Amino acid sequence: MSKFSAKQNFPDYKSLHHKCMVGRHLTEEMYERLYPLRTVNGVSIDKCIQPSVDNTGRIIGLVAGDAESYEVFKELFDAVINEKHGGFGPNDKHPPPDLNASALVGGQFDPKYVKSCRIRTGRSLKGFCLPPSISRAERREVERIVVDALAGLTGDLAGIYYPLKKMTPEQEKQLIADHFLFQKPTGHLMVNSGAVRDWNDARGIWHNKEKTFLIWINEEDQVRVISMQNGGDLKATFERFSRGLTEIASLMKKHGHEFAWSERLGYICTCPSNLGTGLRCSVHLQLHKLSKHPKFDDIIVGLQLQKRGTGGEHTDAVDDVYDISNRARLKKSEREFVQLVIDGVNKLIDWEKQLEAGKNIDDQLPANCKA
Repeated sequence: MSKFSAKQNFPDYKSLHHKCMVGRHLTEEMYERLYPLRTVNGVSIDKCIQPSVDNTGRIIGLVAGDAESYEVFKELFDAVINEKHGGFGPNDKHPPPDLNASALVGGQFDPKYVKSCRIRTGRSLKGFCLPPSISRAERREVERIVVDALAGLTGDLAGIYYPLKKMTPEQEKQLIADHFLFQKPTGHLMVNSGAVRDWNDARGIWHNKEKTFLIWINEEDQVRVISMQNGGDLKATFERFSRGLTEIASLMKKHGHEFAWSERLGYICTCPSNLGTGLRCSVHLQLHKLSKHPKFDDIIVGLQLQKRGTGGEHTDAVDDVYDISNRARLKKSEREFVQLVIDGVNKLIDWEKQLEAGKNIDDQLPANCKA
């Protein structure tokens, strides 16, 4: 226990004009209650809030050092989760997983508009610290467990693991050309939480032969699963995603391991923003006409979607191609989020076609666009 009091150690959010969520919810009184607490792995509240101290921007500023952090420091985590996810109280529960791709309605888009499809999620291994607090030994064991499971994948899911530490120049060049390689992160969450410690020890990339199923190991989350393909078949992308994720979980279970899951919060990830499904379902969608509509940003929000540039967050759209995805991660199942994207993209394409034909679409737009 520190010889200094909670009052002496409380972060200074006011003088630096912090805009983070943590700064809005963490009072001196709350901090005093949480300050002496530790998880079973020794994680403190200071470890969880460190990103909020080192960055004054509009960020969440909170990470979990282990799965138990969400319970031990529940008072703060619940307040931040409730704000971030637009209402998720302490008695609310995330629905059970649903990876049934056959239950989707639609999802096969005209490639004239949808250029590619991508679905990703994050997963953590039960019983291990998360990246901000994980030890070198734990991280290496996570890598071993996941790589062993991946080695059991067969058919179109079979692939090869490329550890960053042992990668040849030729392999690195190819993975960069494929846009698969992740470099040492420089973002505030990874850096300020300590998740980039010991880079590049026990980090790596795995992909199948067709390069449509990809796994990142020990980046922001211990496991990041990605299914992707060119063209407009989002249903096939989700089918592969679901099948691969289920297979990996089954292969891990044979050796006594499983993904961290909470009855209330769903799948456990490092950042509270990814709780629940951790799923981001996205398409590259070309909208020459609709993107020029004065209410374009409002349209996206009204459909519960999110818009990014062609190259992802903080990039511009090239030739009016936007990355369109679900905005939320919590309160719906995986299948429900994919269906939400399908339904939203269908509307966007329909409105694009009407604008191409010289028609007015204003009376069809979401309610938030008519205020």
